[in-house]
Amino acid sequence: METKTFAAVAGSIMNENKLIDEFLNYLRFERHFSPHTAKCYAADLNQFCEFIADHGGGSVEMPGSSGGYGMSDGGGTAVAVAPPSTGTSTMPVISRELMLGIETEDVRRFLAFLRDQEYSKSTTARKLATLRSFFKFCLKRGYVPSNPLAPIRTPKQDKRLPKFLGEEEVRKLLETPEVNTLLGARDRAMLETMYSTGVRVSELVDLNIEDVDFVGEALHIRGKGKKERVTPISPTALAWIKRYMEMRRADARAAAFDQQAVFVNKHGQRLSTRSVRRKLDKYLAIAGLPPDVSPHTLRHSFATHMLNRGADLRSVQELLGHQSLSTTQIYTHLTTDRMKQVYDQAHPRA
Repeated sequence: METKTFAAVAGSIMNENKLIDEFLNYLRFERHFSPHTAKCYAADLNQFCEFIADHGGGSVEMPGSSGGYGMSDGGGTAVAVAPPSTGTSTMPVISRELMLGIETEDVRRFLAFLRDQEYSKSTTARKLATLRSFFKFCLKRGYVPSNPLAPIRTPKQDKRLPKFLGEEEVRKLLETPEVNTLLGARDRAMLETMYSTGVRVSELVDLNIEDVDFVGEALHIRGKGKKERVTPISPTALAWIKRYMEMRRADARAAAFDQQAVFVNKHGQRLSTRSVRRKLDKYLAIAGLPPDVSPHTLRHSFATHMLNRGADLRSVQELLGHQSLSTTQIYTHLTTDRMKQVYDQAHPRA
């Protein structure tokens, strides 16, 4: 492959990173990724673009580095390359030619850079997955002849079991909110719903009143990637939702509240995921439970307790909305440990 001069590269620099914007739009509108997930992909690509802008890549010879968004010419003079002011991405502006000329060795150098910066294996694997997805997209669109990530293996991950609360700890947490107030009743209903159904916090705050089936004891969930599912909910959780809704309707400001959302903040607007986390932190402190518990911990707790009490893995997969059974199988490590404890305690010759 012919090596280009820096002048040729500088002349081909685009005003916007249209290729990457095209990829991000593909994630949002064709793959139905959430805005948060697309934002994470954009951040990973941003870092990769910065690395390539600083160190060069592909068939393009980059004689020097000036750091940030600058690139150096052969004489050591920095040539400023400003980030785009428009477009959906905020990448350092590098040429389409340079991005599509990325080779396997460039990716290996990027991975070495991440290792030198002491990134964790999980973070490195995520960034690698972003690049795989991007170049797979480029290959699918016919922009590149091959995927430079094909020869690269994802670093082996350290097995990290999901954190979960014991059944008594969950009970203590659920009973913490002061339910005589509207916001306290809301928080009790919220916690009960998360533990009863195992929904993600994003799914919880997206719930609309019409999604709650009081007769059929089920919730209509809009999950990741626009996937929808119907999941059972316990009579206890439904009773707390009903009590909260009755208190909400009786509130003098009820007419100004969001009439669709199940869970609203003190101003009557749909609750955010950040607000749910803040409320959980408050009740963890009151209950004397570990502060590192997150809303996702209740999801882990739901899955672990279901399996401990005899639910089969496939059913739990459906309840959690996991696309792959392998995602759910991590919980079997927890239940295996539990069974081993029971065995050791119960078997006379253990």
